[in-house]
Amino acid sequence: MLTRYLPIFIIFSLIAEILGTIGGFGSSVFFVPIANFFFDFQSVLGITALYHLSSNLSKIVLFKKGIDKKIIVSLGIPAILFVALGAYFSQYFNPKIMTYILGFFLIILSLLFLIFKQLKVLPKTRNAIIGGSLSGLSAGLLGTGGAIRGITLSAFKMNKDKFIATSAVIDLGVDFSRTVVYYFNGYMHRHDLYLVPILILVSIIGTWIGKKILDEVSQEQFRSFVLVLILIIGIISVTFYS
Repeated sequence: MLTRYLPIFIIFSLIAEILGTIGGFGSSVFFVPIANFFFDFQSVLGITALYHLSSNLSKIVLFKKGIDKKIIVSLGIPAILFVALGAYFSQYFNPKIMTYILGFFLIILSLLFLIFKQLKVLPKTRNAIIGGSLSGLSAGLLGTGGAIRGITLSAFKMNKDKFIATSAVIDLGVDFSRTVVYYFNGYMHRHDLYLVPILILVSIIGTWIGKKILDEVSQEQFRSFVLVLILIIGIISVTFYS
């Protein structure tokens, strides 16, 4: 089926990478719903993990000056630990129910921050740990946790480069962790591996295009765009499986 529709799949994957770069939380939030049209859910998890490794390496190279080491430790370590837990238990949970829960959660939070613009999460270690844990668990169970991490980083009111670079470093650790678990769960299939070099190229081009667009966007526009994207992701998550 995919051989026939491969060009369409590549185009939508590129759009997902561009939007994920502009939003700062990675392409998986868009890539997972797209890939679900072409693969079974477990195969989607495996492909997404491999695709995201390259995607995040591209972002780290292009946005490396903005890395916040303190946030990486407080948000990244819980995310890496919980993604392994979520990846292991993904074989036991109904993805449809979990996607509904994630969708409603994102809709409520994004609307809250869009309506009450002065509202912010205090930049405390506890809040970073909670956000990291939830994003990691979501990434392991559903293949995507960037939106939750995006909500957390957006609430900390980080600048564009710091937001994207820090998120990418955390996501790289998350992807490496869940890739190992998905492999042992049997989610990665030899007949899908031909997609990896294609998606690596797509991730590099998409990240570069996204960075060029971001150079023309103000900090406030960036934060609003992130929240609107997260709202859209939440709506898609709820309606996609309806």
